[in-house]
Amino acid sequence: MITFLRNGFIAGLFTLYRDQGDSEIPVEQFHNDKEFTNKTPQFKYPKGPERWHENYPLAKGDKQSPIEINSKDVKHDSSLSSWHASYDPGAAKTILNNGRTCRVVFDDTFDRSVLRGGPLTGAYRLRQLHLHWGSSDDHGSEHVIDGVKYAAELHMVHWNPKHGNFAGALKQPDGVAVVGIFLKVGNTPKPEMKRILEEIDNIKTKGKEAPFQHFDPSILFPKSRDYWTYHGSFTTPPCEECITWILLREPIEVSADQMAKLRSLSKNPENEPVIPLVDNWRPPQPVKGRIVRASFK
Repeated sequence: MITFLRNGFIAGLFTLYRDQGDSEIPVEQFHNDKEFTNKTPQFKYPKGPERWHENYPLAKGDKQSPIEINSKDVKHDSSLSSWHASYDPGAAKTILNNGRTCRVVFDDTFDRSVLRGGPLTGAYRLRQLHLHWGSSDDHGSEHVIDGVKYAAELHMVHWNPKHGNFAGALKQPDGVAVVGIFLKVGNTPKPEMKRILEEIDNIKTKGKEAPFQHFDPSILFPKSRDYWTYHGSFTTPPCEECITWILLREPIEVSADQMAKLRSLSKNPENEPVIPLVDNWRPPQPVKGRIVRASFK
């Protein structure tokens, strides 16, 4: 009975504190405030990503993300339709630094910002967007395409309202849809990224949050709507396998200065020494027989 109560209490805490969208758990409660990066020894999940499964068995599941996509193994699927996003700029609420990423949060209490089409059945509500990036411009994306690592990867996280709420969606194979956009450093940076990056100074340290209103994230999409899709997982513990990934083929460009701006964030609160928030990506996981489909030849 004591064991049951203890486990039930922990499960309750997990549900209560579960972070919104990237399967992130409060650092203080579950990760001893050391997590999420691969490069700096003082700044990663305990024991490193290769041993997450010791505490989170799903991290060694058969449908883990990210993966490396090799063109020779991709299957063109002519039945894949185009995807469509209908986002209400008024749904944008706040931007925050949670010590693990830069995140923009949206109102998802009803179908005001939704993703449809592509490999999806029904409408999925936008909940948040966040980024993964490296300590230098030659790496940072989570997915790897034919050996290429991009400087960063932006994730737009949506959930399927047919499952009642976000927590319920996490338990279903069709519960979540993530649109992934690669960021590469170039000479013609996408001006729309400026809106996010100009807020960085207001959220320099962990726990900082600022209003972020009247923002339509569809302005971040590249011109091409070509995509790869496969079934996978969140890239942070507990790594639930509930995600339909829609990875956009065409990257968007950012400047070296914009990437430096992201790296100026700190994973520590303002009253603690600055530790750069960098390398918040998980290495590619085994494909294990999964088929990656492409909407293009």
